[in-house]
Amino acid sequence: MRGTRAYIFQDNLRHNLGEIKKHLRPGTKICLAVKADAYGHNAVAVAKIAQEFGADFLAVATVDEGIELRERGVSAGIILLSLCTPQEMPLLFEHRITPLVFSQDYIKCLSDCADSYFGGTSARHEVHLAVDTGMGRLGCLCDEAAHQAEMISSSPHLALGGMMTHFALSDGISSEAQDFTRNQYDDFVRAVQSVRSAGISPGICSCANSAALLAHPEMHFDMVRPGIIAYGYYPDEVTRDYLAALGIQIDLRPVLSFESEVLAIRRFPAGKSASYGRTWTAPRETDIAVLPVGYADGLLRRFSPGVEVTINGRNYPVVGRICMDQCMVDIGRDNPDVRLWDRAVIFGPKESGALHTADDLAVLGGTISYEVLTSISKRVGRYLI
Repeated sequence: MRGTRAYIFQDNLRHNLGEIKKHLRPGTKICLAVKADAYGHNAVAVAKIAQEFGADFLAVATVDEGIELRERGVSAGIILLSLCTPQEMPLLFEHRITPLVFSQDYIKCLSDCADSYFGGTSARHEVHLAVDTGMGRLGCLCDEAAHQAEMISSSPHLALGGMMTHFALSDGISSEAQDFTRNQYDDFVRAVQSVRSAGISPGICSCANSAALLAHPEMHFDMVRPGIIAYGYYPDEVTRDYLAALGIQIDLRPVLSFESEVLAIRRFPAGKSASYGRTWTAPRETDIAVLPVGYADGLLRRFSPGVEVTINGRNYPVVGRICMDQCMVDIGRDNPDVRLWDRAVIFGPKESGALHTADDLAVLGGTISYEVLTSISKRVGRYLI
């Protein structure tokens, strides 16, 4: 086992899924986002736990992500949140992946491909109609929704299985952010009603991501689409304290720990520098622990200076620039609490011994926990515990 690894705390994932369920009306479906390898947590493992827990759908970003789940025995519905190429479209039908559609050209291309795939059969493949209410990424305009739904319904081998939109500011707490979110919701409601008025069932409607799921229960519709909260982190400004002030109690537990190991301890005299650019020199005689983890693993270069690792319950600073494959940690001279082969925890749940979370690293890097988690590379093994 390589010295740098990630552990997935399965009980914490199950706990978070249970916390999410507590906030839903009976019968509300769950579509769990497992794109980007389940935010770095191992998509197959997460998908199987979510499926056992009753998740109706899983959301992926690429066709390959969906195929991996199918080939590993996942039977829950899979929704593709991004567009695919015409060459990939037959794979949607083969692996029972539900695509988003919204433009006339895309719907026609998918319909033609479905005609070729299903031939003279009566089979219909479900799609979800994306509506752009303010994200500005994918989706038809609200006034176009009924027409697009009619196109889908008139296709011999496509069927409208649902409608969705995506919020751009639901994780903000300012009055401007709240107003924008509510306007997006109202526009989506209008789009859904226009489809119904055209005599077409809109299917499963969804718009609530993690932030809206917690802060706006009136926006749950038929299905919610949690992401970051399943992995133990609050969505940006919608923090535990903010929710508590609204009378909303939810206890989230980080699911992943990112760890390395002390592989060398070196004596540094005062004035000796460490790493590229000589950005740090020892102000005194000290010992430096070398860890086999760097920015190619997900410990991003911009985290230093400032990032610390936890070894046997104490924090120690990473010094000098983080390298591609290694970093150096100042442990102080003749420290009896740090020995060769000791675990060095970068972040994780308290059960891992970590004193930091992905949120703490996000603050250092001027980013969000999502990026910290998904930056952990494939060469870091994931182990279920």
